[in-house]
Parts: sequence; C-alpha cells; structure tokens
Amino acid sequence: MEQKSINRSSLFWASCMSLLVTSLSFGIRAGILNRLGVEFSLNAQQLGTIAATAFWGFPLAVVIGGFVVDIIGMKRLLIIAFLFHLLGIGLTVFANGYWSLFLSTLLIGIANGTVEAACNPLVATIYSDNKTTKLNHFHLWFPGGIVIGTLIVMLFDNIGLGWQVQVATMFIPTLAYGYMFLKLDFPVTERVASGVSTGDMYKAVFTPLFIFMFICMFGTAITELFTNQWVGLLLSNATSNSLLLLTITTGIMVIGRGFAEPIVHRFSPAGVLLASAILAALGLYLMSTASGNMLLVAALLFGIGVCYFWPTMLGFVSENVPKSGAVGMNLMGGAGMFAVSIYTTFMGGFYDNIIAKNLPAGADVKAYQAAAAGSTEATAFVNAQMVAGPEVIKATLIIPIMLVVAFIGLVVYMRGRKKAAVAA
Repeated sequence: MEQKSINRSSLFWASCMSLLVTSLSFGIRAGILNRLGVEFSLNAQQLGTIAATAFWGFPLAVVIGGFVVDIIGMKRLLIIAFLFHLLGIGLTVFANGYWSLFLSTLLIGIANGTVEAACNPLVATIYSDNKTTKLNHFHLWFPGGIVIGTLIVMLFDNIGLGWQVQVATMFIPTLAYGYMFLKLDFPVTERVASGVSTGDMYKAVFTPLFIFMFICMFGTAITELFTNQWVGLLLSNATSNSLLLLTITTGIMVIGRGFAEPIVHRFSPAGVLLASAILAALGLYLMSTASGNMLLVAALLFGIGVCYFWPTMLGFVSENVPKSGAVGMNLMGGAGMFAVSIYTTFMGGFYDNIIAKNLPAGADVKAYQAAAAGSTEATAFVNAQMVAGPEVIKATLIIPIMLVVAFIGLVVYMRGRKKAAVAA
C-alpha cells in the first residue's frame, strides 16, 4: 500500500471517535454507579467488582491486541472493537442484575482495550515525528468523553430519562467510528515499517527503563482512573456536586492535553510526569480533607495533575524505547488497567468495611442502604458514607507520593543520559 493513500487526518479523527466511546462508558458508568447499587440492591464491593470488570477486559484485550496487531493489522482489530462495543452497550441497556451488568461491562472493557491496542500504535505510526504531543491530543478525548458522559447523566436525570437511555447514547459514536474505519486504508505499524525484528521488539520490553516505566504505570493509572471512576460515589454525600467534581477534573484534562505540545517540549516528558505526580498528590490530599468550595479547588489541582499521565507515559516509552513497538505501548496500557481493576475491587471491600464500622453494631448494611430518605437508618448510612469516601481517597494518596520519588529519579537519569549522549 502506498503511503500517499493513507489519510492520516481521517484516521486520527476516527481514532478519536472510537476513544470517545471508551470514555463515555467511563463517564456514564461513574454517573449511574450509585443508582445501579440502589436499583439492583448491590453493595459497594459488588459495584466495585462491576466497575473493575471494565478494567479486567481492557488489559486482556490490549495485551492480546498488542501481540497480534502487527500480524492481523490495525483495521481488523478496530472492527473487532466495534462489534464488542455494540454487544456490550446493548447488553448494558437490557441488564437486569449483577451478572448481566458484570458481563456487559466486561464486553465493553474488551472493546475499550481493543481500541487502545490499535489506536495507540496507529497514532504513533502516522505521527512518528511528534508522538508524545499527538498521543496527548488523541487521549484528550478520554477525559472529553467523561465530561460529555457526566453531562449526559445530569441532563437526562433533570428531564427524567432513565439510565438505560443514557447508556444507549453510546450507540451514536460507536456507529460513527465503525463506519469511518471501514472506509479508510491503514498503514502497517511503525515497527514493521522500520524493519525492527520481532526478537528485538521483545528484547526491548525487558530493558531496565521499560520495566521501570511499566511499574510506574500501575501508579499513574490508579491515581487517574480509580479516582475519576469513583469520585461520584465516594463524595456523593460530602458535596451536592460530586459529579461536578468529576466534570471539572476531566474538563481540565481536556484543556491540558489540547495544549500539550509547548508543555512537553519545554519541560521534557520526564519533567512533566514529575510535576503531574506532585499536583495529583496535592489534589488528592485536599479532596480527602477539604469541604465545600475547596473541593472544587482540589478537583482543579487533581485534574491538572493527572492530565498528562497516560499519554505521556505511552509517548515516553515510544520515544525512548522505540523498538518495543506496539507490544510495548500496549503492555503499558494493559499494566495500567490491570492495576486499576485489582485496586478497584480491593477498595470496594475497604469502603464497605468502613461503612459497616460506622453503623450500629450488628446493623444490616443493605437494609440501611435501602432505607427511606429521612429515616434514622438512612441518615446513619449517609453519615457512614461521609466518613468512608474521604478515607478511601486518603488511602490512595500514598500512590502519587511514591510516584513523586520515582519520577525524581527518572528526571535525574534522563538528564544524565542526555549529557552522556552530547559528550559522545
């Protein structure tokens, strides 16, 4: 296939549309999670498992996709994503309990991972001269979709449309990206085009720098995605605008990623990651201790902090360990989502335990959760939630603090490597 037949602008916008579907699933699910718990009598651990299921499907798909994308091509992988999105969205709309929500969320997670498995190497391939910036531009559609998703939830709630209709809105961008990709020609991946052997690709993912970034991806992903997925539930009784916190956080991420180019070039990817970890830690600290309007300030700081985490981690690996290719990028994405899935499940149980400890001894948690508004039981449950939410956020704070230390080391290492390269 001749390179001139590749319309990189159309491919990029179709990629953005597919990522929009991925992020809408996060934003809408974050907005309706508490309601699903009430409607289907699910506790926080069950809700945590359902939310985590999306993160289980994602790493499974993104890692498998990373291994096969060079073989079957990016177009076939995206058609698979399209079909899984249609199936997962449809099953969610007609869900009737825990297991149907579990299965439908798993299918959407697989679709989301398949989108990343194909689109990250696609963007890196068609913009090989400006990877980190274009990956930031591509990934601005993730927080962008979360903003749109939470606004859909708030708007549809106000006009009386149920959560099933809110989920069904995802059919529109899904059909759009499926149609766009079917019409377009695709290049081979950058690794294949550059002639890097499969053996060299696998050797690259065992280098110390890649392994270090792989481990750090656990922390950056948990800090960003766990908090964004759960903030509506965790702070629902600490503020009347818990969804607004998510909207502010993700809105800042959209703006920041849109203006990534001068920031990344001015401070270097390693420097951006260090500054991000510091601001994310400060934002989480304030979120766990502040109240009222200060929570909005906390959301603002947190949004700036996590803004560049995901795309800059991918861009850093693609630029500094280029032989790792699609497998390297997708192992990074898979590592992040897998870490979030484990952490989300664990913290669901942690949250439930705090709730139980703050209710009267021997209390039936489900009975208190389902109690009529204004009753003694309902009030006690709300008070327990007001304690539990900030405690979960406070426990998560240790992760960005550890990242600050790790990224200080990365900045020092990269400066030393740059000096050695200049001297040579």
